[in-house]
Parts: sequence; structure tokens; C-alpha cells
Amino acid sequence: MKKSMLKLITIALAGSALATGVLAQTPATFPSKLVKLVVPFTPNSGSDIIARIIGPKLSARWGQPVVVENKPGVSGNLGAQAVANATPDGHTLLMAINTFTMTPAIYKSPGFNPVSDFAPITQLAEAGFAFVVSPDVPAKDMKSLIDLAKKNGGKLNYASPGNGTPHHLAMELFKSGRQLDIFHVPYKGIQGALSDLMGGRVQMMFATVHSTRPLEQGGRVRFLAVTGDKRNPLAPDVPTFKEQGIQDMEGVDAWFAVLAPAGTPSDIVARLNRDFVEVMNSAELKAELAQQGLTVKTSTPEQLSNTIKSDLARWKKVVVDAGITAD
Repeated sequence: MKKSMLKLITIALAGSALATGVLAQTPATFPSKLVKLVVPFTPNSGSDIIARIIGPKLSARWGQPVVVENKPGVSGNLGAQAVANATPDGHTLLMAINTFTMTPAIYKSPGFNPVSDFAPITQLAEAGFAFVVSPDVPAKDMKSLIDLAKKNGGKLNYASPGNGTPHHLAMELFKSGRQLDIFHVPYKGIQGALSDLMGGRVQMMFATVHSTRPLEQGGRVRFLAVTGDKRNPLAPDVPTFKEQGIQDMEGVDAWFAVLAPAGTPSDIVARLNRDFVEVMNSAELKAELAQQGLTVKTSTPEQLSNTIKSDLARWKKVVVDAGITAD
């Protein structure tokens, strides 16, 4: 066989191999193996609930197993680190909550960069916050609460489920906007904080509406306001902050999102966005999440990227102004 013919065959074979490799990476063959949803918190957390509800639906759509892996630790940093270092092929995804934009300001070395280490896929849902007070606090609305705090500077305190949590930073944002002196009492989890709030040992806190509404209905705590552009469907009788003339508490709701490692091909990002958005917006899933106090809210990758960047700037200022550091 002539050298020229051998050369042509070699080129053809090389081209075929290259084409096969390219096809293996196209969304038509994605996913090609098990997909892992990494939850950076413990079971029964909001991101865990979402992951376990949508996992089987994504598996049915993709024809591949979808598993949930809980990787808690350091306020969600360990799980985020694991995904940031994973192969960027769409098979390992982070089920994030908005602490993802808070911890980089609190920890000197969180182990990841929320912008450069991830490819945003879509926001998934939100959980509204309520401003909750002990039953013996005389304030009945936010104006009277602010007046009470100003008259008793340094004498009132508030609870949170831990230093650097969304509950903590939301209250510091509220305080800074009104120059209030209210002492922070951090707990190791939400239950201890709520127990002392009901007992009157602490006077107030931010907490998710769905976790505290049963207590409020039972008269064990009282709601003064809820976050959001409109009233929370779980507490339609409670006015929003905005209704009470407070404009700077928008966007402090706990949001949930899914992200892939940076470098994930754009066509796979687009496929993931389409599939997650379609699954999340099914009537069945919306109803199921509503029972958990979660409102479905999806986005484009670009919209999620903008949310992450704006939240990073917002919470960094809150952390710096309040002098918040890691425990």
C-alpha cells in the first residue's frame, strides 16, 4: 500500500476517533452515568428536601440514577468545595442555599470562590422569613418594635441558630439600617433558639415562616412582619416589611439553587437548566414543596449569576459593618 494511501487512512481514523470523543460530550448523551446532587447540609434541611423530591423525577427523565449525597460541615463550605473540585461534566451538582454567598465574607479561607469556581444552573425555590418575637414583647408591629428597641438600647437581645447563618445576617442588616443596639445570642441550631424565644429568654429573631407558623398559631410566638414582595401564603394575615414602610429587607429570603463546577460545557449547562426548570415548575412538585413551606422560583443561569454577585456584595458589607467572624 502506498504511503499516501496509508496517510489518508490514518487521518480518517483520527478524525473518526475525534468525532466519537466530541459526540460523547454532547448533551444528547448526557448524562452517561450516575448524577450526584451534593447537599452541603444535614438531612431534612431545605436543600435536602428539594433534592430528594426532584431526584426521582430527574432520574426518570434522564434514564440514569440520581443520588443525594449529604456533605455537611463549616456552614456548607465542605460540600461546596467538593463540587468545585469535581469533574466539570454535569454529573456532580451543588444544591446550594444562600449561605453560599455569606460564608466567603465570614471565613478567611472558605475553600471555594462562588463566582469563578461554579457554573450557575438555576434558582429552584425560596423560603420566606418572618420577624418573630416572644409573646411578652409589647410591640405589635415593626414601628412599635423599632421604638421599643431605641428606648431600650442594649437591653434587648435576639436569637439565631448560629453565627453567620441567614437568620443572623438578616437581623444585622435590619439593625444597621435603623442603628439599633440589640445583642446577638447565637445557638447551635434552630430548636434551642426557638425554645428560648418562646420562654422569653430572648426577645426576637428571624426564622422561616414554615418552621414557626405552627408556634405562632398556637400563641407561643408572634409574627410582626414577613419578607417578600407580597404576603406569605402560609401567613396571609401578616403584613410584609414593605407594607410597613421598610424597603431594605427585600431579598433576604432563603433561596435555593443548583450549580455545576466551573468549566461545565455550555450545552450541558443549558440542558441542566431546561430539565431542572421543567421539573420544578410541574404542578405536582409545586404543591408538594408548598407543603414544606417552599415556593418554587426558577431562573436562567445569567439571573442566578447576578443574584450571587449582588448577594456577595450585600452580605460582605453586613459582615464587615457588624464585625462578624467565624466561630
